[in-house]
Amino acid sequence: MALNQKLRAQRRKENADRRTRATAKYIRISSRKVKIVIDLIRGKSATEARAILMFTPKAAAAPVLKVLNSAIANAENNLNLSTDNLFVAETYANQGPTLKRFRARAKGSASRILKRTSHITIVLDTAN
Repeated sequence: MALNQKLRAQRRKENADRRTRATAKYIRISSRKVKIVIDLIRGKSATEARAILMFTPKAAAAPVLKVLNSAIANAENNLNLSTDNLFVAETYANQGPTLKRFRARAKGSASRILKRTSHITIVLDTAN
């Protein structure tokens, strides 16, 4: 039984995703708002995606640009890839933990405020 688990773990490690990725966790923007921005750059080349994010007037553009720059740096430094051949293969923004806060309301009651967070991931691949 243990041998079978070790073999499966070894196979999983060999077939691991070899593409470059970068992740930013617990970003204080709702994942819904981030998804609008990451839809703009999905499938674009890395340099074009960087230019798009620099001129996008959304609050989520700054953290997404930071993650993109990190993914490009990972590709250059860890895998010795050229920036010219990179494109955005996958982007996704998952929902992170929600901070629950309360605001005072009329007649001594309170209402809940949900401060949402998100995890942003960008995966780069080389264009063949």
